[in-house]
Amino acid sequence: MTANSNFIKKFLWAQSTGVLVMLIVLFILFGFYSEYRFFMPANLRSLLAFGAEFSLIFLAVGVLMIAGEFDLSIGSLLVFASYIFIQLLQVGINPFLVFLIILGICALMGLLNALITVKGQIPSFVATLGMMMFWRGFTLLLSGGATESIDLTGHPLFVSFMTGSIAGFFPVQFIWFGAVALLLGVLLHWQRFGNWIFATGDNRDAARAMGINTDYVKIMCFVMVGILCACSAGMQLTRVSTFSSRVGEGWELRAVAAAVVGGTSLRGGMGSMSGIFLGAMTIMTIDNGLVAMRIPHQWSFVVFGLVILFSVLASMYLEKKRLSHR
Repeated sequence: MTANSNFIKKFLWAQSTGVLVMLIVLFILFGFYSEYRFFMPANLRSLLAFGAEFSLIFLAVGVLMIAGEFDLSIGSLLVFASYIFIQLLQVGINPFLVFLIILGICALMGLLNALITVKGQIPSFVATLGMMMFWRGFTLLLSGGATESIDLTGHPLFVSFMTGSIAGFFPVQFIWFGAVALLLGVLLHWQRFGNWIFATGDNRDAARAMGINTDYVKIMCFVMVGILCACSAGMQLTRVSTFSSRVGEGWELRAVAAAVVGGTSLRGGMGSMSGIFLGAMTIMTIDNGLVAMRIPHQWSFVVFGLVILFSVLASMYLEKKRLSHR
């Protein structure tokens, strides 16, 4: 009986429990107020496919925030990767090889962000803000702001790998999203490197005193963000078959919002993969639910602001309760 009581208390005070409850409430509200358009199979499939493509990046951004850093350049990394992707496809290179190339390019772009931040001693907020403008502007210069389309009908295996479906309903993008979340969860909570991430974000000097190479930890987290940007770019381009220089705009703030909603501390050192996963699900559900309710897009910013404020307050309250029960 005592063990059951302790389990219930731990469940109630868990960071991700509040996010899970909020997500369930949002599902009910969006379903009811959209006259059940939200629960239509076509809409749910769109939610799982479109949301998962971008939420992939949110997972890595959350891990980076636990390590105590931000990356505001993700939208620009994504659009640059998309541009390179489509240019290489148009010269006839196999799409699988193209995908590997942009994985390498985005890893290098993440490494560049890391070196500027770690070795240049520039706060990541400023460094990645500058890189966000640089890569967006560079892509606009190369593309001239034009929209370009591709034809992938000759590569059905690649299309199935990126945007296919399982059992005729579940989009592959969501399967990848869940698999990456599971992989990062194991890394974060059951591997030594995960302990290093938490220690680095909590107190960098103390982590160094314990022998942890904090520069290496942060560099790897930045590279991870870059790699997932490439994955997202490949999925998004395959699904829509069109490049747009405006893709990814505003996603950096949504990534931060997803991590905060999931209980990740803005000061670093605190968070969980389950919370980040549910936070990403919450952000993409809000985005989709507002469309299902036929609410103007501008209202999404108001809703996101309220959700973030509520989440921060709830996280602070739960943290105080946890400390008081120790």
